[in-house]
Amino acid sequence: MQDYDYIVVGAGSAGAVLASRLSENPRHQVLLVEAGGDTHFLSRFPLSFGLFIEKAGVNWLYQSEPEPNTANRPIPVPRGKMLGGSSAINGLVWVRGQPLDYNTWAQMGARGWSWEDVAPLFTRIENYEQGGGKFGRGTEGPLKITEVPDQSPLYDAMFKAAVAAGFRTNVDYNSEDQEGVVKTQSSIHRGMRMSVAKCYLEPARKRPNLTVVTNAPTRKVMLDGKRCTGIVYEQGGRRVEARAGREVILCAGAVATPQLLELSGIGNPEILKQHGIAVQHALTAVGENFRDHLNARIIWKVNDKSVSYNHRAQGLGALGQGLRYITTRGGFISLPSAPMLGFLRTRPDLETPDVQMHIVPYSIKDPKTRKLQDFPSFTMSCYQLRPESLGTIHIRSSNPDDQPSIRFNFLADPIDQAAMVEGFKIVRKIVEAPPMDGLRGEEFSPGKSVSSDDEILDWIRNNAQTAYHPIGTCRMGPEGQRTVVDDRLRVHGIKGLRVADASIFPTMPSGNTNAPAIMVGEKAADILRADAA
Repeated sequence: MQDYDYIVVGAGSAGAVLASRLSENPRHQVLLVEAGGDTHFLSRFPLSFGLFIEKAGVNWLYQSEPEPNTANRPIPVPRGKMLGGSSAINGLVWVRGQPLDYNTWAQMGARGWSWEDVAPLFTRIENYEQGGGKFGRGTEGPLKITEVPDQSPLYDAMFKAAVAAGFRTNVDYNSEDQEGVVKTQSSIHRGMRMSVAKCYLEPARKRPNLTVVTNAPTRKVMLDGKRCTGIVYEQGGRRVEARAGREVILCAGAVATPQLLELSGIGNPEILKQHGIAVQHALTAVGENFRDHLNARIIWKVNDKSVSYNHRAQGLGALGQGLRYITTRGGFISLPSAPMLGFLRTRPDLETPDVQMHIVPYSIKDPKTRKLQDFPSFTMSCYQLRPESLGTIHIRSSNPDDQPSIRFNFLADPIDQAAMVEGFKIVRKIVEAPPMDGLRGEEFSPGKSVSSDDEILDWIRNNAQTAYHPIGTCRMGPEGQRTVVDDRLRVHGIKGLRVADASIFPTMPSGNTNAPAIMVGEKAADILRADAA
């Protein structure tokens, strides 16, 4: 038995931040337990998001259940499995979200989570080089953010095409006004990935009051009646019990956190009994309210091969890109998953953007392998920002090594169907605008034969993948309203146990979820320090 004040389970985007902040107080003994290993050396390089997409050891390699709404395809669900969690394998696109997102959370009963409450936390996180302190952007935080420096006639033409198609550009989409076509802000600095392992955990590990344990999957939380007293984890074949004098905080992510609760006997009694797990605390919302972004990727060939990395990053070109990265920290290896973005409205009567567009100066053959196509091309992808369809994540058995059952239930809601189809058509409208005439070749996938709304929706069902943004499975809100934690992240009905990761999001933030997950780590630290005082 080991004794600590705080035990943080999961060293991902929220957990690493929380452990770092809690250990700033030398009086607090903090244990951070990570199921994966230390940071992989390739994670330093931004291109690693493609290398890690199917790499065992650094990726949990989850997979969804086949479902009719997505043509009965099992869909890969990559999640980071090392210090830094998914911030160490993600596409490095930095998006705060819209004020509407967080004001909606507050309106749903999550007091203290409005835009006015969380915006200062984003400012605290950021060291945004191009920000200059404008729009509440942080310039002194631990995590360095930069606008993508890559230049190309493709980007120039895309900006002009968007304007010609009736959309606008934006100076800073991470201000209170998200709308427009923009160059991406990324968690990259001088060509290197800025994960939470690098920016938060690396300096914190020098503190004697922070213990970091890796390759140690947590098996369950320990309960004494309705109080959490600690956790049980395994390391090197040994079972270890760690006791928390103050709190246990689960930060294992939207997939693993509900799994761990259910394995501990906290969840829907029917599901627990089905798998022979004794019910310690009935909480039917565990594993419910699951959402993710469904991402449709459209590929065009280009007439000018110099604007596509398909030509410049294969064969001898790959050697050239490697040399460019070594000498300038630029080029293909330094890019995030999308160097350009668009936050757009599918209908003029909407108050804020409801779809996100990604402009990628290359195309890949298979989302699983990330191998480049053999011809010069670019990719435009689009997803609905705030999907309405709800899925579930529940244990498959009482064996903690069995992956949970992941059911997206994508496109179940007609609103989602309409938004995806309209977003698809907007992407085509922009690419077919006159400023793209000199660069645009034929549409390779899906091709012009897919044109009606029904054909587009059917193609999306058969081809779209996730954008790797699972959230909501331990939803935050008032007790009795299909929620798992309250607005101070306490698990309803259990003392000494909290959840702080993307699983607590009541609804989907408008965009990539890494920045909001890191914000949750900062918010959790403030809450815990205030409660301790």
